[in-house]
Amino acid sequence: MDTLIMVGQLLLGLSILVGLHELGHLLSAKLFGMRVEKFSIGFPPKVIGFKYGETEYSLGAIPLGGFVKISGMMDESMDKEQLNSEPQPWEFRAKPAWQRLIVMLGGIIVNVITGVLIFIFLVYDKGETYFSRDQIIEHGIVAYDIGEQIGFQDGDKVLNINGKPYQSLSDLSSGDALLSDNGYYTVERDGKIVKIEIPRGFINSFSDRESMSNFIDIGIPFTIKKAVKGGNAIDVGFQDGDKILAVNGEKVRYFNDFQEKLSSNASKEVELTYERNGEVLTDKVKVNKNGLIGVMVNPLIEPVRKSYSFAESIPKGAERAFSVVIVNARALGKMFTGEVSAKNVSGPIGMAQIYGSNWDWVKFWSITGLISMILAFMNLLPIPALDGGHVVFLLYEMVSGKSPSEKFLENAQKVGMVLLLALMVFAIGNDILKLFSGG
Repeated sequence: MDTLIMVGQLLLGLSILVGLHELGHLLSAKLFGMRVEKFSIGFPPKVIGFKYGETEYSLGAIPLGGFVKISGMMDESMDKEQLNSEPQPWEFRAKPAWQRLIVMLGGIIVNVITGVLIFIFLVYDKGETYFSRDQIIEHGIVAYDIGEQIGFQDGDKVLNINGKPYQSLSDLSSGDALLSDNGYYTVERDGKIVKIEIPRGFINSFSDRESMSNFIDIGIPFTIKKAVKGGNAIDVGFQDGDKILAVNGEKVRYFNDFQEKLSSNASKEVELTYERNGEVLTDKVKVNKNGLIGVMVNPLIEPVRKSYSFAESIPKGAERAFSVVIVNARALGKMFTGEVSAKNVSGPIGMAQIYGSNWDWVKFWSITGLISMILAFMNLLPIPALDGGHVVFLLYEMVSGKSPSEKFLENAQKVGMVLLLALMVFAIGNDILKLFSGG
């Protein structure tokens, strides 16, 4: 069932985005009087379809893409027969270069608009929930394995990223921070200022979603709320507000400290030192096999919750959307230099895993908005067979006053198809390797 939910979300998200992308091409083509022969969500074989006017609309059996076939255009169908005759007024090739340029950009523009709108409505509907810089400076952070590797320690108070203030905990592990050149964190530790450098290629440590939770987190101080009936701590007589100071004499500062120390003593008896109304007390309690003693706790800090009016959501949502493009552009550039591993490239399996096995509409639309912006960026790359390749050729025509030969366009299309096929095979191969390696 989990797999079905992941696949279902992926197919729904891609169908929406691909359908809107191809709709952008279709509407702009029809706007300039071009004949659109086919509009398909998914690749052949055709599952179902109908014809309306001059256009055949269909759903394909292979749901990872789609296409629009415009008369007189060299595309992935490699249909050259119609190009052997004189251009007809309704054909793509008969229209001015600026109109053809708009048609090729139509899908990209629609994907950008879709992504921006999704983020705007998410900001308006849900606002923001985060632990703030002020809270991190007040309470410090918890450093896990990946954080410790670069020098973080429990209790560090992160002041700045690259010498500049940040807003929230998530900024510390954002692509903007991890992809920065000569990046560093400024930390206050035991009253001293410490500089923690971000190593070159450090972003490769975050190859999966689980690794994000193995970096750093905010330290959450806590008190006991009550002992749970049936738990081993019920006999201790905990009262609301009791503060755990130590487990077996080892200092406890944050809730994660408490959890870790109990887990490491599963099925054993531990001595708890705690404070009640200024008095320090000790008691012994048996930890069960799951590393629990049966208490509820009161976290002493809560995340900041911020709401936005619709007008405020517009710039905030747009900023989120375009930050996705900027981060992906930087990551692609660093991939060519070797700083970012190509193993981070994911295919459909990886995308399905990002959606996850729980159907959460907020998460679904967040990921779909993110993919919409990435789809727009990737389609703008100057690779033949992608929209960006056609855009490059059209810009050349507009500047030089002459178009590339049909033979050149045909060969470029073939090269582009081979490149895209190789990229897809590579991405799926990465997905499979990650499945078997547990990455």
